[in-house]
Amino acid sequence: MSEIENYLADPPSDDWEAERQKLRAELGTRMKTVRQNCGLTLEAAAQRTGLALSTIHKIENGRVSPSYENLVRIARAYDIGMERLFSADLEVNPPTRMAVTKAGEGRKVRAANFEYEFLCNSLAEKKIVPLVTKVENRGPLTRNDLESHDGEETLYVLTGRVELVVEHYAPVILEPGDCAYFDSTLKHGLRALDDTETKVFWACTYTDVDK
Repeated sequence: MSEIENYLADPPSDDWEAERQKLRAELGTRMKTVRQNCGLTLEAAAQRTGLALSTIHKIENGRVSPSYENLVRIARAYDIGMERLFSADLEVNPPTRMAVTKAGEGRKVRAANFEYEFLCNSLAEKKIVPLVTKVENRGPLTRNDLESHDGEETLYVLTGRVELVVEHYAPVILEPGDCAYFDSTLKHGLRALDDTETKVFWACTYTDVDK
């Protein structure tokens, strides 16, 4: 996902701006390290991902925040599990088939209109990517706000109200306790409807579940 242009009703504080820059820089450094460990130049990465070389360069240098769709494209192009992009010490952890993330201790990534907290990153090669997501309030979604990628998704509203838009279906408003499941190959988007903190638990399939 891209550089954030729309903020919540109040301008971000200096503390949040510093935190946002830190998150970007940390993610960019990890993504550059992963690319280099995969033996890929920027040109090769751009060719594999279908992203502009300048976009990858800006992400790696902490100048922009990637969208979830672009994170998926990058991880798949590098042939790695998405957790590799968020866990700097994953390589030294022993193989495991169980992972626990205590409240608030997930890897946070800032993207346009969202803040993702990726959970259970010590578990490598997951088929499901679990995250808690803060969703921003913004105007009605247009087609340009929607994205699609391989896989399936489910979301469960924790706080606030959201509007879910999935192509071919009427938009639906979801409140705390409501859940939705949809095909990620359909263009889709999500926005908060209120200025109050809005969070959803989001789970996305990352690999072909039949593999």
